[in-house]
Amino acid sequence: MDMDEAPVVRIRGLVKNYKEVHAVRGIDLDVPRGSLFGLIGSDGAGKSSTMKTVAGVMSYEAGAVEVFGEHLDSEAAAERIKLRLGFMPQGLGQNLYPDLSIEENIDFFARLRLVKPGDLAERKEKLLRMTRLDKFRDRAMKNLSGGMKQKLGLVCTLIHEPELIILDEPTTGVDPVSRRDFWAILAELLAEKGISALVSTAYMDEASRFHHAALMHHGRILAHGEIEELIHLRPGAVVSVAVQPQLEALNRLRTQFDQVMALGSFLRIFVPKDAGDGQQVVENVLSGLDVGEIQTDTPELEDIYVSLLELNGEGQAVRELPAPPEGTVIHLDPDKPVIEATNLVRDFGAFRAVDHVSFDVRPGEIFGLLGANGAGKTTVIKMLTGILRPSEGAGSVAGADMRHSGAVIKKRIGYMSQAFSLYQDLTVVENIRLYAGIYAVPPREIEPRLRWIVDLAGLEGMEDVLTGSLPMGLRQRLALGCALVHRPPILFLDEPTSGVDPMGRREFWDVLFRLSRQEEVGLLVTTHYMVEAEYCDRIALMHAGKVVAYDSPAGLKTDVERRFGQLLEIRCERPYHAQNVLREGGFEDATLHGRRLQVLATDPDAVKRQVRTLLEEAGIAVQDTRRLPLTMENVFVQNVLDLEHKAGKAA
Repeated sequence: MDMDEAPVVRIRGLVKNYKEVHAVRGIDLDVPRGSLFGLIGSDGAGKSSTMKTVAGVMSYEAGAVEVFGEHLDSEAAAERIKLRLGFMPQGLGQNLYPDLSIEENIDFFARLRLVKPGDLAERKEKLLRMTRLDKFRDRAMKNLSGGMKQKLGLVCTLIHEPELIILDEPTTGVDPVSRRDFWAILAELLAEKGISALVSTAYMDEASRFHHAALMHHGRILAHGEIEELIHLRPGAVVSVAVQPQLEALNRLRTQFDQVMALGSFLRIFVPKDAGDGQQVVENVLSGLDVGEIQTDTPELEDIYVSLLELNGEGQAVRELPAPPEGTVIHLDPDKPVIEATNLVRDFGAFRAVDHVSFDVRPGEIFGLLGANGAGKTTVIKMLTGILRPSEGAGSVAGADMRHSGAVIKKRIGYMSQAFSLYQDLTVVENIRLYAGIYAVPPREIEPRLRWIVDLAGLEGMEDVLTGSLPMGLRQRLALGCALVHRPPILFLDEPTSGVDPMGRREFWDVLFRLSRQEEVGLLVTTHYMVEAEYCDRIALMHAGKVVAYDSPAGLKTDVERRFGQLLEIRCERPYHAQNVLREGGFEDATLHGRRLQVLATDPDAVKRQVRTLLEEAGIAVQDTRRLPLTMENVFVQNVLDLEHKAGKAA
């Protein structure tokens, strides 16, 4: 085979173990030259282990790994290819030096990679301009935002112009605007330099960025190929419907379909092609109920991923919410908000972490605080729960003033932190009893509540298992149960789904939905997964300590469509060149998603004609143009870019 046609990476039967843990279980994989290849899966899927073996920094137990035609079977082999590749490990700025400035970090990596001084100056200036870091070259790495750290990490990985770059979850915890910039930079480098990229992500919604991808789960590859091929592995349609009563509709649909989710005021159903016309089938199941808006869309990669898990016998466990036991219950006024925040401010020295944040949460509502790491979400929760005093502003939780009634608030709420707050060396039952004691549950009520939590979390038969040995999804539900042991009317959940696979995430949100609708629990959830905004009744999008948008998901999308236009996808030849043609023709927001382009259009029909004319005059054939539904990431990005544009004009 010609070396230009041979894959840049070839893996056959790769096995990697960590003592008793089987991280990678005999996978086969080819990464084509010049492609943007994605490894997609949750924490523990085997992505990082696979990438480290390809980078030559980790040994393996069995199989073969070949990079640039070199078999990586020794340290000497890894040494022979190291100058031809760049590796950026997982974690914000993990490969950087905190006390060095941006420029000092770049210079250090250039010397490490033997870059000639003459080449360094030109490359450094271009990469700094491309990443918009040129104005901050003297700032210490430790003082950078998450997005800036990742951009600097990318610059340091690229400074020696490698032929292959290996990026391990480069966008995790990064705000959506920086994520968009990151993907744009990567696409430009692939087009201009002809490099290849192997990139891992836990975000299913990033799949559209890749040319090829492999879906990983528990050390195995479920499927791999071009994104279009993966989407068509399980033909079908997604039907979204607003219907009342919502809970009854959900239960009906669950008897007919495997994938049914409650997303705010809508239900979302994946209807396999062999079930018939999706919309008609759903309407038949809901006959007699109050059916409102209904629409049909194409499936997303997460729908396919979950379908493949179901085919492997790992389908979603649909569980009825068990009736809570009799006993002491905290009652609040059902006509008043359970949480109110008014102009909350929190300063840490000269740094303002939260800047005049206001919102309220109603009984039985799922309210989302969304934003990247560092947006201020956790600080808001700490103020509302009495852990931190606000610098300014006021708020109430469960009818108590957050500034003076911290002890009262803690008795009336449940709190689940990012780390799940469980004791790993205690058993399931011991953790539940511990939290029952912390929340002062009356002794006679502990046993019934313990049984209720075990049922709620699906832990029957595992009561005496050490918590640390449970799968992450089960630990997550146990942590939720412990936060509910005293049956609070309000539940705070801080990044509760980080690292949980899509199936576990869906099951968890199903429990939250039932808690809100059946038990009227008010839920305040923080997350940096923009796709999870769809599960919330209302959301506040946070950026740099401020709320930049506040409404229901549907309301926010309608507002963006009104102000900026509908989202169009363009399938054409030479998409990177086409992107430049469109930008020069006035479509400055044209962005590349894998091999397709996206633009916003206030007049879609006119824009379709204009796009076709511009591209065909440039000798680029247009295959198709279609409308896409806006995502919450689109909503976030447009709101933030609009704020930045207005701030720039004011300056």
